[in-house]
Amino acid sequence: MEKLLWVWVFLGLVFGRWVDGFDYANVTEDSYLNSYGLSEFDAAQPLMVGLTLIHGAASKGAVCLDGTLPGYHWHRGFGSGTHSWVIQLEGGGWCNDRRSCVYRKKTRHGSSNYMEKEIPFTGILSNKPEENPDFFNWNRVKVRYCDSASFVGEGQDEASLLYFRGQRIWSAAMEELMANGMRSASQALLSGCSAGGLASILHCDEFRDLFPRSTKVKCLSDAGFFLDAMDVSGGRCLRRFFEGVVSLQGVAKNLPRLCTNHLDPTSCFFPQNIIANVKTPLFLLNAAYDSWQVQASLAPPSVDPHNVWHDCKMNHARCSASQIQFFQGFRNQMLNAVRGFSSSRQNGLFINSCFAHCQSERQDTWFADDSPVLGNKPVAIAVGDWYFDRSGVKLVDCAYPCDNSCHNLVFQ
Repeated sequence: MEKLLWVWVFLGLVFGRWVDGFDYANVTEDSYLNSYGLSEFDAAQPLMVGLTLIHGAASKGAVCLDGTLPGYHWHRGFGSGTHSWVIQLEGGGWCNDRRSCVYRKKTRHGSSNYMEKEIPFTGILSNKPEENPDFFNWNRVKVRYCDSASFVGEGQDEASLLYFRGQRIWSAAMEELMANGMRSASQALLSGCSAGGLASILHCDEFRDLFPRSTKVKCLSDAGFFLDAMDVSGGRCLRRFFEGVVSLQGVAKNLPRLCTNHLDPTSCFFPQNIIANVKTPLFLLNAAYDSWQVQASLAPPSVDPHNVWHDCKMNHARCSASQIQFFQGFRNQMLNAVRGFSSSRQNGLFINSCFAHCQSERQDTWFADDSPVLGNKPVAIAVGDWYFDRSGVKLVDCAYPCDNSCHNLVFQ
């Protein structure tokens, strides 16, 4: 029987900015899950890790939206993991106009003044072997997200005192971590969830280039495969939103040239158009019916003025047959978009037919007694098998509703 996670999505978001009928800026992965991957099902007390500000960042112009210092959380590796590193790029949506970005200046996604001083490390960041069998004793780092363009913006808006410095934040964080010992890594994994999952794709080859060829380097994108898909009205509201992000925050100059040489910059912000050119081994972890995309890209209020989709997108069990059929079409688009990518032996894939979002940060979906499985593998084992070359991992679920291991998200 499916575990239903009742989550209060909109609490605390009443002061948010609604863009195109959906609060892209503020309904983020942690809005679904409580904060940082903890859920009501986590029984054990998680490791709490303090915030470190990058004090050398200001001189490089590597600052958050409001000009404050960026930061990260680091728990040192131990034992056999002393020289291994996993970097997780935080997610948290985007802002696409001055108003939404000005709002984010007063949140932890735009200012380190509002970031938690400590956060729990769970899932892929856990320090317990029973919760994180392959990476528990690695150096585990969470890089905070405060630029609002998936760590690739470059510019500023002087009138609004906004700094779009995502690319510089990325560089400053990597420089500091390299100086703190990552330079001597024998193994490294760049990961990220949601907007951070998109960032892990965009920065994957840059991450590889930080290390000598002798270092084993791979990348993991969790819930970062945002599709340029048609919404329920026949339009493309996520594309319109991304156009604003790319234009406002000067993203184009930091997008892959192999893409922008033949496609417009907005198209090159969508992973489906850039994964074929990523040279570094890459693992895509995604729900076929990604909850964030269902709500924000496929059926936001602006394209559903009569709330025909409201009950369905809040709880998949309330969907009509035709609505489920629409979601099956979305799944088919995702599978078509990764077909070429999955043919490469070096890449990995775990696409389960769940209504979920961000499965590597949460303990119950990463590795637990009743975790989601494909081919009898929980997410953590699938990622570990792929990273350590224990086996090839190209796992694609059958269509909904065949998977009874899902931890589907249900909203009130």
